[in-house]
Amino acid sequence: MPLYEYGCPACGVFEAFLPMARCREDVACPQCATASPRVASAPALGVLSGALRAAHAANERSAHAPRSTRSGHGMGCVCCRTSPKSGKTRQTADGGKAFLNARPWMISH
Repeated sequence: MPLYEYGCPACGVFEAFLPMARCREDVACPQCATASPRVASAPALGVLSGALRAAHAANERSAHAPRSTRSGHGMGCVCCRTSPKSGKTRQTADGGKAFLNARPWMISH
């Protein structure tokens, strides 16, 4: 639950944990029980760690422009590969794949 600030006309500002669904309601002051409206205050972003701030920033980016796996090439794309071919396979005349040093009785997936 978030921590909200409320302003009592008699006692001043106090804080209360409330569910987000009740954020617009007036809350009774803990000292004098007067109905008090919520006070607009700045979030305490300065007390967050750098890692947590980076996580919030990444979450904001993904909310506006989510990265799709279908945009671009998938993992192991042959045209984007930077390493040379391994040389452990060769293509047969009928288009099949043959392993050079494999056991002939094993079936490939």
